[in-house]
Amino acid sequence: MSDRLLPDGETMYRALVEKDPAFDGLFFTGVTTTGVFCRPTCTARKPRRENVVFFSTARDALLAGYRPCQVCRPVQPPGAMPEVVRQLLADVEADPSLRLRDADLRARGIEPTALRRWFKKSHGLTFQGYVRALRIGAAFGRIKHGDTATAAAFDHGWDSLSGFGEAFRKVMGTPPTGAPDRVITVTRIETPLGPMLAGATDDGICLLEFVDRRMIETQLVRLQKLLGENFVPGTSKHFDRLAVELQRYFAGELQRFESPLEMRGTEFQRKAWSALLTIPYGKTRSYSEQATLLGAPSAVRAVARANGDNRIAIVIPCHRVVGSDGSLTGYGGGLWRKQWLLDLERHNLEENGRAAVVS
Repeated sequence: MSDRLLPDGETMYRALVEKDPAFDGLFFTGVTTTGVFCRPTCTARKPRRENVVFFSTARDALLAGYRPCQVCRPVQPPGAMPEVVRQLLADVEADPSLRLRDADLRARGIEPTALRRWFKKSHGLTFQGYVRALRIGAAFGRIKHGDTATAAAFDHGWDSLSGFGEAFRKVMGTPPTGAPDRVITVTRIETPLGPMLAGATDDGICLLEFVDRRMIETQLVRLQKLLGENFVPGTSKHFDRLAVELQRYFAGELQRFESPLEMRGTEFQRKAWSALLTIPYGKTRSYSEQATLLGAPSAVRAVARANGDNRIAIVIPCHRVVGSDGSLTGYGGGLWRKQWLLDLERHNLEENGRAAVVS
């Protein structure tokens, strides 16, 4: 990744001073007086602006002769799931009935309090709450495919039907006998721009948002009401495909996503989102041009609102819509992310063009 994809220097230094987690992993700070490089969120004392240089990657900082900070450990991926947590989740997902108490966690070398903090920050609920939701999701799948509530309850670790019924009602909003036909399965996907929350139904991806987006709670409430379904953490065949496509997109190897989408909304919103999918990779279109394309040239504000209501970032490329003068306006993930994505796409188009000329 080239340095020109970085935010501007003043934005990065302000993020460094404010320890802004939204920038974690997007740049690294080298301190010329100490020879150490850090994350933007490092808790060590902040250097003066004149003593700071910025790098796109940890590799660039290392090649420039800087040492990794021992406080923030910048060589670890941003927002990455700790390996012990990754293994823990793999065990739980393989056997949702697995019961792990604090003593069991400590035996694995995991401090329960730290685990609770990590899950609360990453998923908005505790580890035990996450596991309960995961177990409920697995049990729901069994009921959905014909098993009785009794069999689903006992096979997934509940000692009593009443306990299962109460837990099921808290997560699903309905007793097991009145379970909805579908749920929205959610997971976390790590990207170079920070972790994203993905959601999927049986039909396709219905959610992809940066976890630090200010309006994400509102988006989740709206989506839940719109689909009439509850969120349950877990796995989905759609997540595997989406994760691979996102990885290829950020590596400059993919220009068009093929993951199936569930774009539930008003008729106008669906038309607006479909129009977004027609904007070529690496190109932009104004809000006015979008409105004209939809056959409603005076509906510029309505188009802007529909863009803001897009719940599937990057895949439905609302970042490719700009002001009539080419200026960046309105992006839920932050204007700096919008610029980053546009620069990434343009850079890759230029690189592909040069490669085509050489060949």
